[in-house]
Amino acid sequence: MSYLPLVGLPADSYESHGFLFHSIGDKYLRAVAEVALCSPVMIPAMVDALELDALLDHFDGIVITGAVSNVHPPHYGEQPSPSHEPYDHHRDAITLRLIEKVLKRGMPLFCICRGFQELNVVMGGTLETELQDIEGRLDHRAPKHDDVDVRYAPAHTINIRPGGVLEQILGKRETMVNSIHRQGIKRMAKGLAVEATAPDGIIEAVSVRDAKTFAIGTQWHPEFKALSNPDSVKLFTAFGNAVRAYAKARGKPMRAIA
Repeated sequence: MSYLPLVGLPADSYESHGFLFHSIGDKYLRAVAEVALCSPVMIPAMVDALELDALLDHFDGIVITGAVSNVHPPHYGEQPSPSHEPYDHHRDAITLRLIEKVLKRGMPLFCICRGFQELNVVMGGTLETELQDIEGRLDHRAPKHDDVDVRYAPAHTINIRPGGVLEQILGKRETMVNSIHRQGIKRMAKGLAVEATAPDGIIEAVSVRDAKTFAIGTQWHPEFKALSNPDSVKLFTAFGNAVRAYAKARGKPMRAIA
């Protein structure tokens, strides 16, 4: 029997009518299913009811998604303020522990936007907020518009580090990306390497130093309409290939990719 690798994606949480809900944006799931060619599975934001090590035994890769919420500042040594809001404590509780465990296992890991920031925090880095209010910074927020294609349209270039992991995947040293965030990396964790920067110096992509497999974070959203974006196809294909290699190394018979 052939096997389609499983990729776990931790959920966001939100309250409505007195109930707690868990959710993941369709665009992340489709990028994993349609481009990485893996089976996406939601991991609910309920760390108190899950045994993460046993759960990770079933997965071959992890994608940490973006979100409306921001990482709670005490996780990186700062005091919370209205400028850091909104928060999602249920998500923090599971993603920060999950990333740590995934890194220790050497599993393929793709961290996007909030996930990119969470990766930095887990590894000892810090974040800065409201970039648009800082002198010399671009406004990295999405334009206020009802059309999602306008909000996620390419917003600025990024410079890609020569000889880095990202250049090896994309095959170039500059590209255009969307920009939908208020926070960014302030102090980068020592265990990370810069893969790309925006024109104002904001770090746009990182890789985990000495990683044995795909372990990358992007501040932009490559999952948006991934099939129609050549850069996104290359990123999710590279991630999917790493996931299949990880699964194969664990003795799982891989389904042939057409």
